[in-house]
Amino acid sequence: MFATLHGGYPSPPVDRRDPGAVDRVVAGLLEEQAAAGLALLTDGGVRTPDLVAATVAALAGIEPIEPTGGDAVGEPPRVISLPAWERPGLVEGWRRTAELTELPVKARLVGPYSLGRRVERGTFGRRRLTLAFAAALNAELVALVEAGCPFIQVEEDDAAAIGSNHAERALFREAQLRLLNGVPDASMAFHRCLAISGGSADTAGPETIFEAPYESYFFDLIEGPDNWRLITRAPRERGIVCGVVDARDPRIDDKEVIVWAASYAASGGRGYERVGIAPASSLASLEPEVARRKIEKLGESARIVEARDVTPIQAQLDPRAVDIRSGAVGHWTPPSELPPRRPR
Repeated sequence: MFATLHGGYPSPPVDRRDPGAVDRVVAGLLEEQAAAGLALLTDGGVRTPDLVAATVAALAGIEPIEPTGGDAVGEPPRVISLPAWERPGLVEGWRRTAELTELPVKARLVGPYSLGRRVERGTFGRRRLTLAFAAALNAELVALVEAGCPFIQVEEDDAAAIGSNHAERALFREAQLRLLNGVPDASMAFHRCLAISGGSADTAGPETIFEAPYESYFFDLIEGPDNWRLITRAPRERGIVCGVVDARDPRIDDKEVIVWAASYAASGGRGYERVGIAPASSLASLEPEVARRKIEKLGESARIVEARDVTPIQAQLDPRAVDIRSGAVGHWTPPSELPPRRPR
């Protein structure tokens, strides 16, 4: 099992026109993540504070609208012609981050379905534009594979709005299949993760969410607790990243809840080796000390699971979270060491 960030992380102000200054800030965030016990790292959103704009920045046919007033996120990009891939847009930022650490670094992008809903599409129909984004980003994924990126997170938060609409379900499926068409899979040491945050995609149905051949799925289980129903119906050979740390609440999350969530996701034959844990959304709005303590709790939870062959998980948790007897006596005792029950 591994721990990772989802979305942004608090960082000091930085002049993004100075690559060296950006690298120094990113290096500090990578060190903080590694020290907390995270195993799959990110730049914390420092290089891509507006992920929509960063995703489409290198595509032809898009007119970016620069942020005003010092804001990191500006107006939605505007489509002036059908988007097409011209050159890698995310590879250089991922490569610069990966060169700053020995741990694996993931790349992030906004998926075609969400892009089709968020950009100013002008006179273009949404279906046509969505599929054009899927084809263009397919080339970006291939470029990331060729650059050696081990893990890419495709963020489709707007999947929470699909619901029971048959046309929307079909568009989502078609966009994901076109996005992944021809992109090397896990056999090529490249992992593709579909991420849905900010709500529940349960009403879209498992046949919608799981049709495209992603290796894993991230689900927000704080704002979208109904995503648990999707997790129980996910193919067992695919991974689940549980978004279980509350990014909205400064209170530090209980490791018992985090470990329980991971154990539930691992049940039914999936196994802990196909499970990850993460914040449910961006931590960037929290105080740096609070965010640090939250990711430390993630790292601690991952270590508890990893050490289970040496020290059982139950022995590493608050006994009150294990069972009634353990809570009453103040510690957990392995079943083999319990006294025999009295005959009735």
